Amino acid sequence: MEINQKSRRVVFLLSPFQGHINPMLQLATILHSRGFSITLVHPQFKSPNPSNHPEFTFIPISDNLSESKVSTGDLFSIVSALNKNCEAPFKQCIEQLLKADDHHDRISCIVYDGLMFFAQSVADHFKLPGISVRTSPAATILAYALHEQGYISLLDLMSQDQVPEIESLRLKELTAVMRENTTEAILELRAAFTDSLKKSSVIIVNTMNFLEQEAVKIVQEMFPASSIFTTGPFHKLAPTISSSLLKEDTNCISWLNRQSPKSVIYVSFGSLASIDEKELLEMAWGLADSEQPFLWVIRPGMVRDSKGMELLPKSFEERVGERGCIVEWAPQKEVLEHEAVGGFWTHCGWNSILESICEGVPMLCRPFFGDQNLNVRYVCDVWKVGLELERGEIEKAIRKLMVDTEGEEIGKRAKHLKQKVDMSLKEGGSSYSSLNDLAEKILSF
Repeated sequence: MEINQKSRRVVFLLSPFQGHINPMLQLATILHSRGFSITLVHPQFKSPNPSNHPEFTFIPISDNLSESKVSTGDLFSIVSALNKNCEAPFKQCIEQLLKADDHHDRISCIVYDGLMFFAQSVADHFKLPGISVRTSPAATILAYALHEQGYISLLDLMSQDQVPEIESLRLKELTAVMRENTTEAILELRAAFTDSLKKSSVIIVNTMNFLEQEAVKIVQEMFPASSIFTTGPFHKLAPTISSSLLKEDTNCISWLNRQSPKSVIYVSFGSLASIDEKELLEMAWGLADSEQPFLWVIRPGMVRDSKGMELLPKSFEERVGERGCIVEWAPQKEVLEHEAVGGFWTHCGWNSILESICEGVPMLCRPFFGDQNLNVRYVCDVWKVGLELERGEIEKAIRKLMVDTEGEEIGKRAKHLKQKVDMSLKEGGSSYSSLNDLAEKILSF
């Protein structure tokens, strides 16, 4: 659907996190392909490269983040500071854009990363529609909302009871989304996030309706004033240049080209998760003993208090030889698309899960925090396209996924799930239709 009317400008507000920047840029690309003009406002901390997206207008705003704040790696602390520090600069930015507006290119709405929830109050101030984007599953919205309303408690951590009206999830999975931080300040932060959803005109979730049908239905009931759009997976609707904050080592693709089909297990724990030296060595020898070819991402900072790769013993390197390829960062979408890859050992971040199911790659799951604990339930118990890894069972788990009969069955289900994704993206499919409806909704503002 092309926009035949005068151009409409959509202002995006990004957060500075790798797992959020790419989905937001992908969504911006989707709307740009439908004829909307795009302005991207972003904090100066870890900003995207404008030269990769010449079709967009980029505007940096002050975030006033100190080195000491950033160096803590405390996600909630950084998010709290961003919401406090960026509101005034963002309000000033919107005011300037509105003054420069003309009727040929007026601002239609503000689309903001859900972590930057202060943007909704700025949108309200200027009487502009606010659109909240969730780069995690719809069920995470449910977790925060049900907790705020008193339906679930942080004491439900071990509860096997089902979530009301969602047979596929238990209370402990929703509670796991919130369990790492339970201070009063964090609870206030989550309440502010939920409040922004209540006030938003639209909530966009990077998911597919068939993946989370029950959760999406309840989210819509809980936020009746907002229109819910499940327009994922963004990366398939808008293939775009990666905006990785880390340099991708594309030499690993040449290595993959020399491997047999479906033989390689790809190992990556995303851009935030960290492990200790003991777990690194457990992983190394598990990979070595499995006898499977592997592509392993050990990014700088992944191993606490170490560069990571320097800890691998020479005996490990001699043992695996050319069977293993280790890089600091990989072009993940290209890796998962490669015919040599037969499994993905993942931290279960939502972007990684979507990229994996879109290519029909079964998963070995090692969650760390937040929604990753919920995502494992989806992967292993609901969709049944992966296995959850137990410490000390690495070699056995890899061979079960890559070689054994159980792994073959998981692979078949992963292939079937990929086919359902493909159908949702075609004309008449749920994601295709949701995208058309979203464009119409923005045009109606």
